[in-house]
Amino acid sequence: MEESKINMNVVCFGEVLIDQFPTHSKIGGAPLNVSVRLQSYGAQVAMISSVGSDKEGEKILDFLKDHDVDTAGIAVQNNYPTGKVNVFLNDEGSANYEIAYPAAWDKIEISDELHTLVKNSDLFIFGSLVCRDELSGQTLDALLQSASYKVFDVNLRAPHYSNERLIELMKKADFIKFNDDELYEIADYLKSKYHSMEQTIAFIAKEMNTETICVTKGAYGAVLYYAGKFYYNSGYRIKVIDTVGSGDSFLASIIYKLFNKENPQEALNFGCAVGALVAGTKGASTILSTEKITQFMHP
Repeated sequence: MEESKINMNVVCFGEVLIDQFPTHSKIGGAPLNVSVRLQSYGAQVAMISSVGSDKEGEKILDFLKDHDVDTAGIAVQNNYPTGKVNVFLNDEGSANYEIAYPAAWDKIEISDELHTLVKNSDLFIFGSLVCRDELSGQTLDALLQSASYKVFDVNLRAPHYSNERLIELMKKADFIKFNDDELYEIADYLKSKYHSMEQTIAFIAKEMNTETICVTKGAYGAVLYYAGKFYYNSGYRIKVIDTVGSGDSFLASIIYKLFNKENPQEALNFGCAVGALVAGTKGASTILSTEKITQFMHP
């Protein structure tokens, strides 16, 4: 997407890896997908992670540099390999994941340079998967103390999480993104008595002291709870090729619009449209022009 450069400084923290499909492999990891999509809108984006000193790690670093994402916060290490995930797609294009452990991104070490990077950013975006290892989890906790605005992408991949840890992270976040299954799983854990999605979202917002919550509903769009008000999009029809990275592109897109003080409804519509377009293509980093997105939303 060609946009004029905006004054938006973002740090994405977490896994960078190789997604291995039955027929091909792609560079991935939710924070990486978010970083590339945000950069395509003109944001200045840095990635904090770790790769192995192997050809996969080199490939990831080259890919990010090609997309103008700052890789100074990505360590290269000898003790652990670059992360790999086996991705299995069902007939509808929905993905299941088998995530190799341990990987280099499980061992992200804190440093003064990383603190400075986060301190100087407008937004710090992180997910839950990176907490499966104590070392990367401790680094995340340290960096959250330096972050001004914290965006938490709840990305539940069994068995790589605990509910207690999720609650800790949610309490530190200014913006939380779930899918509908994740929302209800956490609400059940918190012993919510509510049955409707709106009541459940408002309950979690109050319990976690978080002002903004977004819940994606797959093909049926998303709900945004923003400054005490609900916004809805019921989805865009598209032939799904694969859903990998669709939620990541949705998150990057809605964050980008909200940061630029766009109307929350417009931000939600834009995010849902981009998420649908990504689901209609192979891989997570499809290049989308402003014209293509606008044409899709308003044919």
